[in-house]
Amino acid sequence: MANKVTNHNLPSLPLTDLPFLRSMALHSSVLCFSVFPSSAPRNFVYSGRKKTIGASAFHCHPLSTSVSRLGVTGKAFPGECATDAEEEDSLVVCFGEMLIDFVPTLNGLSLAESPAFKKAPGGAPANVAVGIARLGGSSAFIGKVGEDEFGYMLADMLKENNVNNEGVRFDPGARTALAFVTLRSDGEREFMFYRNPSADMLLHESELDLNLIQKAKIFHYGSISLITEPCKSAHIAAAKAAKDAGAILSYDPNLRLPLWPSAESAREGILGLWETADIIKISEEEIEFLTKGEDPYDDDVVGKLYHPNLKLLLVTEGAEGCRYYTKGFSGRVKGLKVEAVDTTGAGDAFVAGILSQLALDFSLLQDESRLRDALSFANVCGALTVTERGAIPALPTRDAVLDVLLKSAS
Repeated sequence: MANKVTNHNLPSLPLTDLPFLRSMALHSSVLCFSVFPSSAPRNFVYSGRKKTIGASAFHCHPLSTSVSRLGVTGKAFPGECATDAEEEDSLVVCFGEMLIDFVPTLNGLSLAESPAFKKAPGGAPANVAVGIARLGGSSAFIGKVGEDEFGYMLADMLKENNVNNEGVRFDPGARTALAFVTLRSDGEREFMFYRNPSADMLLHESELDLNLIQKAKIFHYGSISLITEPCKSAHIAAAKAAKDAGAILSYDPNLRLPLWPSAESAREGILGLWETADIIKISEEEIEFLTKGEDPYDDDVVGKLYHPNLKLLLVTEGAEGCRYYTKGFSGRVKGLKVEAVDTTGAGDAFVAGILSQLALDFSLLQDESRLRDALSFANVCGALTVTERGAIPALPTRDAVLDVLLKSAS
C-alpha cells in the first residue's frame, strides 16, 4: 500500500424502483485537454503575471423539471436563474488542493511506457466543487495554486464551470501541483505526485476568504490539506470559521498514503479532525487502514468510526454501491454498473451528487426513503465519471444523470 494509491469509489446498482420523470435535453459540454508534457519539476513524491479572476453573480442551473418524485431536489423550470441570496442559501464551499492530472491515453502501461497523456484539471475538493456546479448546485473553491499558466488555467476552469473562485490564491514562489496517473486495464490507478512543495501546501490562514467561508451551508474538505504547515493551520481555521457560522462540515479523507511522512502520521492526521465532521464519506480501504486491518464490511467495525455528533456516514464499495449510517437507520444502495475507463474522480462525483441534494434540503437526513433516492442519484454521478478519462472532464451534468435514472426506471 505504500506506493500504490487506489480508491474503489464506483457506485453500482440498477435503479428499477424509481418513478417516471420527464427530462428536457439541456446538455453542457465536457472539458477535455490533451497534451504531452515537455518537462517535469525536479522535486516529486511518488505514490509524486497576476490576474484578477472574478466569479459570476448569477448561475443558470441546467435543470429541466422538478424531480422531487425521485428524491432529487431542484428548480422547477429550465433555465431558471438563482439570485445571489438563493445561491448563498445552498452554497457548498470546498477547501483544499487543486492540481493537474496527467492521465495516460492508453491503459495497462507504466508511466514510462505511456506514449502520451491527457491533461485534466483535478484535485478532490476542486472535483467536488465543479461536480456540484455541473449538477446545478451552488459551489465555491478555496485553495492555492502556483502563479503559473497551470494555476491560471485552473482558476479560469472554475469560473467557466460556474464555481465561485474568489477564494483562490496564487503563490509566486511555488508551482501548481501535478499528478501523473497510471491506469491499469480495469481503470484503477497509481499516482506519481509532483508537489514538494506545491502551492496548495503553502496556503496561509491570513489568506483565507472568511466572508466566503461564513456563507457556506456545507463546508467540504479532505485530508491532504492536513499533511503540512502552513496549510494545516489554514484548514483548521477555515473549518472552525465555517462551523461557528452554522455550516455542516463534510469530510472525505481521500487517503493518499505516499504523501504522508508515515502510515501512523496519516492515521493520526486523518482522525485528528474526525469528530468535528457532520458528514463523512469513506471507502472500504480507508476503513481497513484507519482500524488497522479490521473488516470494512463488518457493521460493528464501521460503528467504531461513527462518533456521537455525526449525522451521516457513507461507505463507498466500488462496484457494489454504497452503505449509509445515521443515528436512526442504515442500509445499502446499489448503483449503476458500467465499463470503467478511468476511476479518477468517481468518489468525488459521488460526494458532489449527495452534497448537491443535502445543500438544498437537510431533511433528507431524517427521511430514509428520500435519502436512498438521493444516494441513487449520487451513485449514478460516480458511475458516469468512470466512463471517461480524467476527473473534472468526466464529471456529469444533471441532465446526464437524470437521463440515466429515467432509462433505469422505464
